[in-house]
Amino acid sequence: MVRVPAGWKINLAAVCVLIVIGAGCWRYCEQSQLCVYPDSRQGTPLILDAGHGGEDGGAVSVTGTKESQLNLEIALKADQMCGFYGIPSHMLRDTDVSLKDPKATTLSEMKRSDLKNRVKQIEQVPDGVLISIHQNYYAGANNQGAQVFFAPTLESERWAGQMQNLLKQNLNPENRREIKQIPKSIYLMNHISCPAILIECGFLSSPEEAAKLEDESYQRRIAATMLSSYMTYSFYGTEVQNK
Repeated sequence: MVRVPAGWKINLAAVCVLIVIGAGCWRYCEQSQLCVYPDSRQGTPLILDAGHGGEDGGAVSVTGTKESQLNLEIALKADQMCGFYGIPSHMLRDTDVSLKDPKATTLSEMKRSDLKNRVKQIEQVPDGVLISIHQNYYAGANNQGAQVFFAPTLESERWAGQMQNLLKQNLNPENRREIKQIPKSIYLMNHISCPAILIECGFLSSPEEAAKLEDESYQRRIAATMLSSYMTYSFYGTEVQNK
């Protein structure tokens, strides 16, 4: 049964936002039992990192779509859902740009500057938690399936396990990928102090999965799954098990 917290009012603006992102998103949440209705709306701030951007387009799908754009589209949908539910959110970027300093000129300087500025933004959000959104690529094989990586903390690891379970359940039940600790070579995830996970939403090297990732309804499913895991984690803690 849907449990609406006392005193929570749905206003017209919030309803309009939901219509803009797609009325199907609400039905999807209801039918798949993704929605969580906590007693409080004072959630932990959710930081959304759309990986890459600007000169750094990341991987490219078989149809020529840049990873940076897909990451941004998913992050924007998650941010819009946060607005509907009254969840405090912070987007590291909301357009397809790099967060580099203007003085950075070479590609390596731009990349280092971009990552350092992301870390700075993240550390400025009090008590925040981070979801970094990416796409995978592996040439020469038709790999598929979302996979979650976690920052080197126990809290991040527990959240990652919860998120991986929901991604399997709601996107690809055949997915057998397991969570992994983020490699030490990944600068951002190893230089922040908040709980953090990185989600590889799928493989752009797979024509079948790339087509899904480029579809707006599938992007909404990813965003809704992310938000469901965040809400459970934020309001109830990582001890809550997904059924």
